[in-house]
Amino acid sequence: MSDTPATASREPLALGLGCDRGTPAATIARAIDEALAACGGCLADVRAVATIDLKTDEAGLLQLAASHGWQLRFYPAVELAAVDVPHPSETVRKYTGTPSVSEAAALLAAGVGRRALLIEKHKAQGSDGRNATVSIARIAQ
Repeated sequence: MSDTPATASREPLALGLGCDRGTPAATIARAIDEALAACGGCLADVRAVATIDLKTDEAGLLQLAASHGWQLRFYPAVELAAVDVPHPSETVRKYTGTPSVSEAAALLAAGVGRRALLIEKHKAQGSDGRNATVSIARIAQ
């Protein structure tokens, strides 16, 4: 039997986050928990968290990151738009200037290409109708 902690063999993960303006931290947290469960990950595996720079003042995201001790990475729309993603959205482009926030942010934070996406777009809606989207990429080692 090994003395190595079980988490030592786990894959480091990057989260890409997107949300409606004013989405509560609880809705974003639920989306993250669901997405991690879907790929067999857990919060301890998260090494990078990223989103678009339009969200630098998004209270729910900032509160959630602080509660986990995560440093959020904020990418400009032009940088996110340059990333090849499986599910670009013209609606997202209309509001943000890029066809992808969560998928592109996860890939940039992980430093990998689209084949490393474990969760492409997991969406959750809060009781207030606000939406959160989470994408998860395996970080290159």
